[in-house]
Amino acid sequence: MNTEKTEPNQILNQTRKIIIERLRKDGSTEGGKDGMDCSLLVFNQDRTQLSFAAANNPVFIVNPNRTEWPVNSLPFGEGRGGAEFKPDKMPVGKHDNDEESFTLNTTVLQKGDVIYTLTDGFPDQFGGDKGKKYMIKNLKELLLQIAHLPVLEQEQKLAEEFDKWKGENEQVDDVCIIGVRI
Repeated sequence: MNTEKTEPNQILNQTRKIIIERLRKDGSTEGGKDGMDCSLLVFNQDRTQLSFAAANNPVFIVNPNRTEWPVNSLPFGEGRGGAEFKPDKMPVGKHDNDEESFTLNTTVLQKGDVIYTLTDGFPDQFGGDKGKKYMIKNLKELLLQIAHLPVLEQEQKLAEEFDKWKGENEQVDDVCIIGVRI
């Protein structure tokens, strides 16, 4: 019997078991209540299909030329071409529902789609005139504005916006945004 895990949800489920088992040996009474938020994306060979599992971090597809979005997504941008795939509200690690499987999401991709996966560091950063969080809503709007640009320009625009927003505030978390253009 082949026990190799190949689907993103299976990989996250197995990783969670390993994390829980390894942290159980940390000496605490809870047995290592720790984990990570992430999303794991798998593209088929011709990049026409995306399978993914998401632990607390959403996945976005942006394409201003798209007219239809998958039924399991939440379109955004008032018809200007974005869709959000909500994550499972649980980490890869110990939590109240750690026996629950991660959801396998599958969607068909179109030429021009830009798939974004990210940590919560950018939207959770404090800054601006009022010292508030940047928020996911503002990040989605920014992605809509820059998705058409070459990837290196997108990176530059994201870095500029982050630095401008953060100002003199301390950076609160890691920041990682990965974009893949189809």
